[in-house]
Amino acid sequence: MNAQRAPRKTSAQIPLESTSTVRGLKPRQLTMMGLGGAIGAGLFLGSGKGVAVAGPAILVSYIVAGALVILVMWMIGELSAANPTTGAFSAHAQNAFGPVAGYTVGWLYWVQLAVVTAAEANGAATILTGILKNTMGDVTVPPTWLLSLVFMTLFTTINMFAVSKYGEFEFWFAFIKVGVILAFLVVGVLMLIGVVPGHEGGLSNFADFAPTGVAGVGAGLLIVIFAFGGTEIVAIAAGETVDPQRSVATAIRTVAWRICLFYIGSVFIIVAVLKPSQADPPEGPFAAVLNVAGLPAAGNIMALIAVFALLSALNANIYAASRMMHSLAQRDYAPAAIKRTARNSVPRRAVLLTVSFGFVASILEAVFPGKVLDTLLSIVGSTIIIIWISVAASQITLRHRRERENPGERASTYRMPLFPFLSYLTVALLAVIVVVALFDPAARTQLLLTVAATTLIAVTGVFVTRRTTQPAAVHANLDE
Repeated sequence: MNAQRAPRKTSAQIPLESTSTVRGLKPRQLTMMGLGGAIGAGLFLGSGKGVAVAGPAILVSYIVAGALVILVMWMIGELSAANPTTGAFSAHAQNAFGPVAGYTVGWLYWVQLAVVTAAEANGAATILTGILKNTMGDVTVPPTWLLSLVFMTLFTTINMFAVSKYGEFEFWFAFIKVGVILAFLVVGVLMLIGVVPGHEGGLSNFADFAPTGVAGVGAGLLIVIFAFGGTEIVAIAAGETVDPQRSVATAIRTVAWRICLFYIGSVFIIVAVLKPSQADPPEGPFAAVLNVAGLPAAGNIMALIAVFALLSALNANIYAASRMMHSLAQRDYAPAAIKRTARNSVPRRAVLLTVSFGFVASILEAVFPGKVLDTLLSIVGSTIIIIWISVAASQITLRHRRERENPGERASTYRMPLFPFLSYLTVALLAVIVVVALFDPAARTQLLLTVAATTLIAVTGVFVTRRTTQPAAVHANLDE
């Protein structure tokens, strides 16, 4: 790739042979994985909570969060185009700040996904159990814990496929979610212009734009920001994508604006159709809007879509967590046996270790309902903020380093625009999120627990990285 080609094999590079993955993902699969990773239960179910808290002013929260996501995605795009590796932001943090930083970010991300994977399996099982009870009456339905284990088993199997087959499966899974959102937007627009019978249309709900004031917007922002988590899977999948430098640039440009369109567009429809008191029913705001439109069985339909959304996110998170663990093993930050890949170049041991956590958590949740997963989710609840801060710090540090060491040279096929202004704006927005969280009791507890978990991992990282012979820098191999 001329000036953009990474150095050929050196001692600083991740070992290959039987420990390597392959570049089997297509650009369209990478793009759809980025979309699918961010479009989950946070949109289909959680968006109603934000509307209930802030009313129509929740749109301000979504606009701020959407702007932040675009900025972070641009940073991820630059880092991943310059160094596409499945270690992603863990490898970038290591390159910027040393082994302990790479170890901490990598393991923190893996722990988060392992916990979220169990929560998604349990959430999908809970919703599906409710649907079956509503439609089958007195017929006995499988218990939630059994369905959760079935989902875990099914998606463990899917993640054992070659990455090209996995990517195709996730492409169509995410495509379903995108199609549902587009259909919802069409129905919503027809309702607002008065075409749908029984609905007079208009934007009268916006008359009381901010019923809870600035405090509501701030509280809504905390709800919204975590819903956007999942976009970072693009950075991990870049390490297994054909022509990663160009593919990442395309995916970042496409994913960023589409996510904002889908989120902000959907929430606009919700706040225009529903009062804040109507926006958070058990079946979710999407179902509530379709019920107003008079569509039959809307609740069950959207609940089923929510199951698909959760399972798609479950599938993506198993993938991302297993690749992160594999990268950690390649850097000697995890047991050496995890380095090995199967004949189809899938790190199956990393997959199995990732899902084993989910299996155990699902079983414990069945024994101690409402305690295990809630506690674990509280501990990792603010992880996405820590990850995004690491991305911002790494991008600023590595961009300055490249410009200092290679003045005038274009170091990547994709670069953060308006550097350094937008990079520091990203840091400022992240700081605002942290400050707002500190003034919210529930968010403050989550943030402090996540900081405590991060500190614990970092302390273990000090001892683990002292024993490793791996060099400080981590580079992808672009000569495959």
